Amino acid sequence: GLSCSKPQFCRLQVGDAVCLPGGAWDMWRAYSDMREANYKDSDKYFHARGNYDAAQRGPGGAWAAKVISDARENTQRVTDFFRHGDSGHGAEDSKADQAANEWGRSGKDPNHFRPAGLPDKY
Repeated sequence: GLSCSKPQFCRLQVGDAVCLPGGAWDMWRAYSDMREANYKDSDKYFHARGNYDAAQRGPGGAWAAKVISDARENTQRVTDFFRHGDSGHGAEDSKADQAANEWGRSGKDPNHFRPAGLPDKY
């Protein structure tokens, strides 16, 4: 059968499509854990972890992580615009989220962003 490999930064191939659902699942699991943990200053960790886990599935997983991360940040920017107008509110946080996303997607350890005291189950 088809399986996902470690990240390879090349074009998607047919076998990599198997990684797409798993990558989306990894992103959902990180989001769900973030909501459950509700832990101060943990969002960058969960961003990095979701992207890291998805990217470990291969190019399809990394692609899914990028698409989901970009969609989430774009949605957040629109929401911030309607809440705060064109004040730039949230722009720095969005940049920091995207940096954490890229950190994880590039295979770097998401624990770099882990806040002290976050329960071990995460």
